[in-house]
Amino acid sequence: MGPHPAVAAIRLAVRHVLHDILNEHRTTSQAYGLFEQVSHERRSSPLVLVACSGGADSMALASALAFEAPKLGIRAGGITVDHGLQQGSDLRAEEVALRLRELGLDPVDSVAVTVGREGGPEAAARDARYAALDAAAVRHGATAILLGHTRDDQAETVLLGLARGSGIRSLSGMAAVSGADGRYRRPFLKVDRQTARKACMVQSLPVWDDPHNADPAYTRSRLRHEGLPALEKALGKGVVEALARTAQLSRDDADALDSWARQAETSVRDAAGRLECAKLYALPPAVRRRILRRAAIEAGAPAGSLFARHIEEVDRLITGWRGQGVINLPGKVVAQRQGGRLVIRQG
Repeated sequence: MGPHPAVAAIRLAVRHVLHDILNEHRTTSQAYGLFEQVSHERRSSPLVLVACSGGADSMALASALAFEAPKLGIRAGGITVDHGLQQGSDLRAEEVALRLRELGLDPVDSVAVTVGREGGPEAAARDARYAALDAAAVRHGATAILLGHTRDDQAETVLLGLARGSGIRSLSGMAAVSGADGRYRRPFLKVDRQTARKACMVQSLPVWDDPHNADPAYTRSRLRHEGLPALEKALGKGVVEALARTAQLSRDDADALDSWARQAETSVRDAAGRLECAKLYALPPAVRRRILRRAAIEAGAPAGSLFARHIEEVDRLITGWRGQGVINLPGKVVAQRQGGRLVIRQG
């Protein structure tokens, strides 16, 4: 008799990702071997970490990693991050670390971080968490870190992007692979939250429900407990699946447009590398605005602070030229039109 269907589902999702990691690792190791000697261990046994909060999603992920990794000759470890935002969070982090060790994961880290205020509490906690995860990956030489985001999380991310009105890239949600050198992997983007919770229950894995996830002070919490249920009541079941599917379709479209913009950029620059307004005007708006965004970022505008409204203002220098003055962008970057050229530079 095989495992419970929920357990089988999470293990299969993790197995697919581990196969990808192993194949990529072997390819990279072969390339290394052309230039330098590397140890047999490094070539044959990559280390994969799981980021675990102790919640149902990440505990299910940790259990699946602990089960699948040894069968593929992959070393498996874990990390839990203490954000210090709740009383007793340090003790809870140690409990999670203990559970990870009991699953057979090694190495296991419990890392405390200081959460700032920039961008709001949710964004600040996320920034601190990813900084800790990046540091852990470097410290242990990990090939990848698995994250427990589910299909439900993806649906919420799509709706948040829609509310911001930031374009198709915001609707593409979370990528299955992201970060430096594809460090972060999300095996559960096609697995619903209930399946992960069920997998923990049938395996008798203790889970911790973060009270912040039910706190209406947080936007994502309100969306989870009020927004999505209201949509399902109005539109019927299947909203989460449809939103997750929208994310993938949007990502495919956004990737294609990004590629088009990269190819088109060389054709709209003059011999000195300056952007020519007439040639930019001839491009489709979606391609042109991507080129403008890339140029602003290359000039020093922080990507996270560069919003659609900024790019729209710069775009008007091309499509609605009325003798406008300098456009101020984040990072002390300015954009202006000079003699039929668009100049984006540090102010």
